[in-house]
Amino acid sequence: NKQTNKQTMVNFGINGFGRIGRLVARAASQRDDIDLVAVNDPFMSLDYMVYLFKYDSTHGRYKGTVEAKDGKLVIDGKPVTIFTEKDPAQIKWGDAGADIVCESTGVFTTTEKAKAHIDGGAKKVIISAPSADAPMFVMGVNHEKYSADVHVLSNASCTTNCLAPLAKVVHEKFGIV
Repeated sequence: NKQTNKQTMVNFGINGFGRIGRLVARAASQRDDIDLVAVNDPFMSLDYMVYLFKYDSTHGRYKGTVEAKDGKLVIDGKPVTIFTEKDPAQIKWGDAGADIVCESTGVFTTTEKAKAHIDGGAKKVIISAPSADAPMFVMGVNHEKYSADVHVLSNASCTTNCLAPLAKVVHEKFGIV
């Protein structure tokens, strides 16, 4: 069952196909409003991308199809362009059609470093880790403060995303000292 939204289609890219990048790709594959168009990982072969995406030790075997074909990662019949660049400014996100990039390497976590993806043609960058200087948004906590003029943002950490919504409710109801 794909989740459907009335929003326009978002063309998406992922930098770093480790645990977080693969989970973002799995989540995107379940939505009709997100089109994963490109993945960059200079440290992983295409065949290994297929294997790791297909067999996740925590989330189990991918229920759809995934294969390597003609130099692309093909998820549920949809070809995804693969890049192997170490420098984000060299990734041709624009050529691949990626408007938004998930920066999930854990390396490019400042606004200045993450902006290199914009040099490659992306319009926005979401950092999947805490950032020293990018604005941070957590769903259920402060996501409504996001505005379209923000081009590089952090989605905080996985711990924050798990804990913050619960802590917000507890704080509002009982107070946290």
